[in-house]
Amino acid sequence: MATTSVPHRVGLYLAVVQFFFTITWTVYVIFLPRLAAEAGIPKQVVIFILMLDQLIFACMDLAMGVMADRVSRVVGRLGYIVLGVTLLSCLAFLLLPLAAPRGAAWLFIALTVLWSASSSVLRAPPLMLLGKYAARPALPWLSALSLFGLGAASAVSPYLTVALRDADPRLPFALSSIALALATLGVVWVERRLAANAAPAAAPPAAAAKPVHPLFWFLFGVALLGLGFQVHFAMNSAPLYLRFAKPDDLEYLMPVFWIGFNLLMLPATLATQRFGGLVVMGTGGVVGALAAYLASGAGSLNFLIAIQFIAGGAWGCVLMSAVAAALLIGHTGREGKVTGTLFSLLALATFARMAVVAAQLNKDPQFAALLGWMPVALWALAGALLLLVPMQRRAPA
Repeated sequence: MATTSVPHRVGLYLAVVQFFFTITWTVYVIFLPRLAAEAGIPKQVVIFILMLDQLIFACMDLAMGVMADRVSRVVGRLGYIVLGVTLLSCLAFLLLPLAAPRGAAWLFIALTVLWSASSSVLRAPPLMLLGKYAARPALPWLSALSLFGLGAASAVSPYLTVALRDADPRLPFALSSIALALATLGVVWVERRLAANAAPAAAPPAAAAKPVHPLFWFLFGVALLGLGFQVHFAMNSAPLYLRFAKPDDLEYLMPVFWIGFNLLMLPATLATQRFGGLVVMGTGGVVGALAAYLASGAGSLNFLIAIQFIAGGAWGCVLMSAVAAALLIGHTGREGKVTGTLFSLLALATFARMAVVAAQLNKDPQFAALLGWMPVALWALAGALLLLVPMQRRAPA
């Protein structure tokens, strides 16, 4: 079985890669306004650059996932492609703070597009390898380990924002890109070790009936859950905290969500193994909806902190079980395509949130009044659909 120490080490390795990958995005967002100004790009255009990044992510995540499915038919080939494309991505990222002072807006935008497009190779393809080679019972745990890096990087992001605010951008861009490049060097080893330790009975018997997976409802649920997350965390969390705390306290309060994400996601893997990814996704959506509702009416800072911890844990359960479900729904041969679609939908949810900000709808009193209810409605609807949608044959997904 693929439950030996090697796959667990693989999960930890992917967590390191995801940590440094998320850190590069944090560094990029911190310094983008300053670099854009140096390149001669007006301040009001920065939000549209970020929206362009999300559209590129949405397209390339799916494309990279499809590519991974095709290339992985020859063991070892995908690892070299991921490594090569990542090195190109790191080079483009490294050059961004060097190109900006030249005042050539077109060069800065070109490097940004190149980085956005090539960085997608680190999302679906590495996870696709887990779905292709790891034993099914191990998928939730390995998915949680790989996502742990994302949660850890997101937790330290507020501290980085404060610490790097006045720093020379060349150093953090160089350090983050070099760290990510070095971390990715092991991806070839990962592919070969997973292939060598794959369970002999990975493919279902010829006589077995193929389970029916509600792919449409899974993707629809992902879209709703992703939108709910964007509204609750990115738009509502800071204003909720500011009812009881000062702006300087946000760097200590915002990570609470991601601490809950990491700590509650890991034990939830047992539930995913037992009941399936769709059930845990639905349960996480319902719990997240309840947490968002309670957060909107919190009467004290301590209560809000506790609720945000639970909300983060619910989102961690959702994302972990969604990755595990995507890998199983795509088994075998479409793991990359389904996982890439998952990340594409999450990128589109981020794009939608940025579009609201760009249109300044969040400053409209009537629209702002709806923001408190949006994550409750979106998460509750998604949870109900994923828990109640009838299946022709209920199998863990």
